[in-house]
Amino acid sequence: MKHLFSVRLGGKEIRALRGDLTKWEGDAIVNPANSLMIMGGGVAGAIKRVGGSQIEEEAKKYAPVPVGEAIATSGGKLKAKWVIHAPTMERPAMRIPPDNVRLAVRAALRKAEELGVESLAIPGMGTGVGGVDPRVAASIIVEEVAKFLERSVRLKRVDLLDLDEKVAKEFEKALRGVPST
Repeated sequence: MKHLFSVRLGGKEIRALRGDLTKWEGDAIVNPANSLMIMGGGVAGAIKRVGGSQIEEEAKKYAPVPVGEAIATSGGKLKAKWVIHAPTMERPAMRIPPDNVRLAVRAALRKAEELGVESLAIPGMGTGVGGVDPRVAASIIVEEVAKFLERSVRLKRVDLLDLDEKVAKEFEKALRGVPST
């Protein structure tokens, strides 16, 4: 993982990283899912390839999961204990409006708090097949994470992490606009 930038908010931290979500070590990673919980391509496909098909099998038991809600499964063979599946789209490979990113991030953060996780990794939600501009997505994600951490009881660290250099750089730029406290 390449550390790009971090900001402290009280006793909590948000970090912008470039790296592979499937190799991240911590409590939970977020899968920008589809409502059907089909883990075919993009981030979901990578999670399934590395973590095992049991993640998808477990997730499909909850389908359909509407945009704005999230479910959690085990992390399978991943280093993360949990995978939080937060749909950004109803069906695989749909173009989405930026507001779906906001709804998915809020749902993922609520689920993380419910699970009691202390560390969470979020990729560039909606920036792949969803077609959301990485700058717009990063801005929304950073805004939602910073707001949530102000009132979070358990969550201590959120890593904004993407393999794509452009997305990772947009996380860094958006995070530079958040004042440390």
